[in-house]
Amino acid sequence: MNYARLAAAGLLALAATSGWANETVIRKALGERLPGFKVDEVRPTPMPGVWEVRTGSELRYTDAAGNYLIEGEMLDLRAKKNLTEERVAKLTAVEFANLPLKDAVVWKTGNGKRRIAVFADPNCGYCKRFERTLQDVKDLTVYTFVIPILGPDSVEKTRAIVCAKDQTAAWRSWMLDGTVPAKPEGKCDDAVTERNLAFSRRHHINGTPAILFEDGTRVPGAISAEQVERRLQSLSGKS
Repeated sequence: MNYARLAAAGLLALAATSGWANETVIRKALGERLPGFKVDEVRPTPMPGVWEVRTGSELRYTDAAGNYLIEGEMLDLRAKKNLTEERVAKLTAVEFANLPLKDAVVWKTGNGKRRIAVFADPNCGYCKRFERTLQDVKDLTVYTFVIPILGPDSVEKTRAIVCAKDQTAAWRSWMLDGTVPAKPEGKCDDAVTERNLAFSRRHHINGTPAILFEDGTRVPGAISAEQVERRLQSLSGKS
């Protein structure tokens, strides 16, 4: 008689009937039913009987016995909160102090006392729109990490920009005015591009623009000047 198998079956049965569970039970069940499925963390959610299963920064949900796997977002209707979105934001937060600012293209408006970081591709239409939007935000320093993720032409344009004598002028002339950056003459140290790509991969920055605020929160996609301003004012109030 296989006592280990009977014991495992007993644990799963108890979980299924009582709502009780722990990480070991769920990991074992998912491991048996989904070979190769990587589980980094299992934790309870505010919804009774439903557990969060995390793989990297991706979230799924399961029952107490690991019989079901749910893909989608969990919403708290009473508090009007997207619990999945809030959790992912915490998981993917980047400490502003840890950003390699030396690898960014930098420009500012006014006194530049407020700061954001943006990960952008030179051929990203939403990035261009957001670049124009930021012209209307006062007293802002923008650190742009150029990451060519949209194809070979993005790689060429990125190299031309990071190799330019004035990176900021080359970047803004292209993004705001459509002036194609000149191809670099001679040798150019464009290792910054690979560093930026490596950083973005490490922090699961998979789309552009990705906007980072000084409190570590991240916003995917272009937002309006009013939305940027509200977030900056909120940060100012916290400090």
